[in-house]
Amino acid sequence: MILTVDAIEKSFGANLVLRKVDFIVNGGERVALIGANGAGKTTLFRIICGEHTADSGNIMLKKGAKIGYLSQNPDLDFNKTIYEELISTFDYLIQLEADIRALEQEMGRLAGDALDAAMSRYSNMQARFEAERGYEMESRIRGIMAGLGFDDAEHDLPIRALSGGQKTRVGLAKLLLTAPDLLLLDEPTNHLDIAAISWLEDYFVKEFAKSLVIISHDRYFMDKVATKVVEIESAVSRMYTGNYTQFMEKKIADIEIQMHHFESQQKEIARQEKSIALLLSFNREKSVRRARSKQKQLAKIERIEKPADSPDSMRLTLAPRRRSGNDVLDIRGAGKNFEGRQLFSNVNMEIKRGECVALIGPNGVGKTTLFRMIMEGGAGIAAGTNVNIGYYDQSLAGLDPQGTVFAEIANAYPRMTNLEIRNALAAFVFMGDDVFAPIANLSGGERGRVSLLKLMLGDANFLLLDEPTNHLDLPSKSVLENAINAYSGTILLISHDRYFINNTCDKIYELTPEGSALYLGDYDYFVEKKAEISRPTAPRADLTPAPKGDWAQNKAKQAEERKHKAAIARLERDIADKERQIADLTASMTLPNIYNDPFAARQVQEDKTAAEADLAQLYAQWEESHESI
Repeated sequence: MILTVDAIEKSFGANLVLRKVDFIVNGGERVALIGANGAGKTTLFRIICGEHTADSGNIMLKKGAKIGYLSQNPDLDFNKTIYEELISTFDYLIQLEADIRALEQEMGRLAGDALDAAMSRYSNMQARFEAERGYEMESRIRGIMAGLGFDDAEHDLPIRALSGGQKTRVGLAKLLLTAPDLLLLDEPTNHLDIAAISWLEDYFVKEFAKSLVIISHDRYFMDKVATKVVEIESAVSRMYTGNYTQFMEKKIADIEIQMHHFESQQKEIARQEKSIALLLSFNREKSVRRARSKQKQLAKIERIEKPADSPDSMRLTLAPRRRSGNDVLDIRGAGKNFEGRQLFSNVNMEIKRGECVALIGPNGVGKTTLFRMIMEGGAGIAAGTNVNIGYYDQSLAGLDPQGTVFAEIANAYPRMTNLEIRNALAAFVFMGDDVFAPIANLSGGERGRVSLLKLMLGDANFLLLDEPTNHLDLPSKSVLENAINAYSGTILLISHDRYFINNTCDKIYELTPEGSALYLGDYDYFVEKKAEISRPTAPRADLTPAPKGDWAQNKAKQAEERKHKAAIARLERDIADKERQIADLTASMTLPNIYNDPFAARQVQEDKTAAEADLAQLYAQWEESHESI
């Protein structure tokens, strides 16, 4: 166990941020820390690192374990170049290598016992240098830089000249090279294009053997990387085994169970209240005493809170006011040069009414530029009959900072009734008094939701959405996906959010400097087809039979590997079952028929303790099985 977070609470003035946060991080685990914007995720990271102090609770780190923290503003030396900053992470190895070379020179002048002692020291230093992968310093730096999108020409760029996104990538590269025992990453995929994010996923899954906790809104990334999810909601944490998709499945099931308990309790409360009212109506001393006794019992019941609606339950059908022709967009041989540099050429695209199409490609290839050309009607670009284009800009321009959320929609669409406006805003998670919040006080994600709703309610029937999920937290992304899937118009979108593309698009155009390529499927299909294209043709099989002894040894080795993998798979299933059992026992402690019965409560506590002991043993067996492989 690397990290234990135990009953952490934190307030800022009257604002309670964290009320009860508990979870553990074991060796080699990759934990996704999720929650709505403002849920306290970054605050928790700062408490773990010691930058903030918790009001109560404990942070316990394994003795000797080192923490690496990538904040959204990494600490870098602005007087160094990118390469100098990264090579500085190996200062201790550079010094060790210098000491080895100096000792080599010294050994040439020694003899006898002094030489023997020096050679022993030399052997130990050499072994340490090799164990610390000293000979791989250069290749590791270049590999990580390339993976995060830095080309060779950028190695000597001074830190002070970098953009905010480039500085974040340098900070991430430093941490990957340092490889601390526990790595805390706050939105590591921000400022990375899809290729760099894919590289980072592979790096964490295949090469990074330490523990990892990630704050992220990239659901595809969490699906690929996370082995555990910790959600902070209403200042309380809950832990789930598995990746993001598995977490969502379990959470929806938990909400259904909680709703069942809530409704059952509400029925019982209503029955008791009806009984009390009836007893009081008799207006007799005995019946009044019984009514008051029942009232006291009812007051002692711990009320189950009604669970929040799942974002997937929110629906809004959005239809353009005017229907376009079937052919919405036709592009033939479009190209663009900028300041003497070719962004792209020979772009060909066809978009039909009702399609939702993703435009993807590396940063800087000109995706936003192509959007502007579509709006302006550039050479080789033709919009269809009755096509009215609406554009969503990353900059979130066009909102009145002096107005409210409600006024923004009401002023734009004066024919909408107050009820229609409230229903539309509710579908985009503006409830109750939220609709009267000033635009100036909204977060970036909230302003994004207002802009998207305003656009979708308008006259446009062909929407160009440029990074619509930027600034959105996870619930808001689900709401946007629902709105897009319910929209009967046509959409072309730019996004780095692969999970979002999978949930909304079934057609993808990849933009490159040489042109465009069409993929008739979602993002997973695109990845599969790209892999097929890049996969080298298999060499002609060697028909020479292997020696019988080698074949038998290989078969035995393969059988042993399959046996180990099967054992690990069984252990992982047992671990998941045991964690579900513990979660169910914990939840049952809040039920009135349990906590009102001392014997039942004690039995549940004993069962939970036994299950936790079983879980610890299963984890130990799992670690032993991995080490044996």
